[in-house]
Amino acid sequence: MLKDGAKGDDGTISPRKDSEVPKRVLVVEDSAVIQRLITVCLRPAGVEVETRGDGPTGLEAAIELLPDLVILDVGLPRMDGWEVLERIRTDERTKSIKVLVLTAHAQEETRERADRGGADAFLTKPFRPDDLRGVALELLNGVAAATG
Repeated sequence: MLKDGAKGDDGTISPRKDSEVPKRVLVVEDSAVIQRLITVCLRPAGVEVETRGDGPTGLEAAIELLPDLVILDVGLPRMDGWEVLERIRTDERTKSIKVLVLTAHAQEETRERADRGGADAFLTKPFRPDDLRGVALELLNGVAAATG
């Protein structure tokens, strides 16, 4: 018998029960400092955090881990965040994962591109830790996030 959320020998994942398993967030960000900051923001709220430092490993982790939320930088090495977002949204296994785009590019066209790409929320760097935690927890709890 599989524990909820465990991967079976056939590669299928049993459903996780929200009351038993903490929410899982995948942070795809090339800055180790920002990775640590996000982790420090979310772990006290009972969130399990995984980090990856480039596009290909982030996409691979999204498919393998099936997190509840991906916090995605757009300026990533080897595959930019826009391509990662597109692949998440077009893959049957990952298309329902919530995605928060995190970027230093505050221009309106960047926010519009995130919306067109299917991002659930958008936040610019630098960000206030309380703002990031609030948006992430709203997304994790199924509340429409106010972004900025």
